Amino acid sequence: ESRGLGGAGALLTLLAALLVPPVRADITDGNSEHLKREHSLTKPYQGVGTSPSSQWDFWGSTLVTSQYVRLTADERSKQGSIWNTVPCFLKDWEMHVQFKVHGSGKKNLHGDGFAVWYTKDRLQPGPVFGSTANFHGLAIFIDTYPNDEAADRSFPYISAMVNNGSLSYDHGKDGRPTELGGCSADVRNKDYDTYLAIRYSKGRLTVMVDIDDKNEWKECIDIGGVRLPIGYYFGASAATGDLADNHDIISMKLYQLMVEHSAEDDNLDWTKIEPSVSLLKSPKDNIDDPTGNFRSTSLTGWKVFLLLLCALLGIVVCAVVGAVVFQKRQERNKRFY
Repeated sequence: ESRGLGGAGALLTLLAALLVPPVRADITDGNSEHLKREHSLTKPYQGVGTSPSSQWDFWGSTLVTSQYVRLTADERSKQGSIWNTVPCFLKDWEMHVQFKVHGSGKKNLHGDGFAVWYTKDRLQPGPVFGSTANFHGLAIFIDTYPNDEAADRSFPYISAMVNNGSLSYDHGKDGRPTELGGCSADVRNKDYDTYLAIRYSKGRLTVMVDIDDKNEWKECIDIGGVRLPIGYYFGASAATGDLADNHDIISMKLYQLMVEHSAEDDNLDWTKIEPSVSLLKSPKDNIDDPTGNFRSTSLTGWKVFLLLLCALLGIVVCAVVGAVVFQKRQERNKRFY
């Protein structure tokens, strides 16, 4: 019996080695030669303003100082945003955002949060953290106040949403019906630097955070099947309501990722791509979207991996059980001789 089980163990070890998914490339360390200055916002924020040569424009309660861009002060009912005036034509990119959320409010007595955008239109005020609800493109929300008290999650909470204009962010449910993924992130009132990284490369969206003063990235969101066009704008916006916070952007740095694409990809007109996500089902907690967005049923790499793993483990278990039963019968037959 021990020989049969040992063989099964070796088989399991071999399967595990074969089935380990490829390691995802780490978030870049900020390679300076790939920094795209026309899409980056850094101190002392020269080129920010309303002049024709400005690369960044701002709106609402936004205050630009030499040390930070304050989207909202710690005051009620404020909205502010800052937007890159230059459309981005990179197919693969990574945005690093240094931010600071702070204020006098105690736990759950502060709000509402801020968002980082890559969208078709810019400077469009609205109810979603100071920007429009029916946007085209990508939004990363840093939501600091739980509106849905029934939800079992810890705030502040970071989530991602891709929209083709047909969906609307639901504040009452903290965006759960359209959320693609997310994580809790304790980002308020830190006395050290806090960072967010958003990577889009070859259809994969990855969001990482560095919020523990350890100078290392921690994964928050990683999803495949994301389609985003080129020619959209980067921006950030924030809002306060009955509760408030200071929402500060210290820097936004965009890096070009040097990635090879297939000939088929290169021949596409990337300006005409419709923002979409291919998922096994619609986003979590969601009802099917009647507009057809998020309807694709393609499997992501992880889902294929898990399905294969379950199938192979089932085969291994059957083989082990069969070997043990066979060996028992052989021993029983020997006793009769």
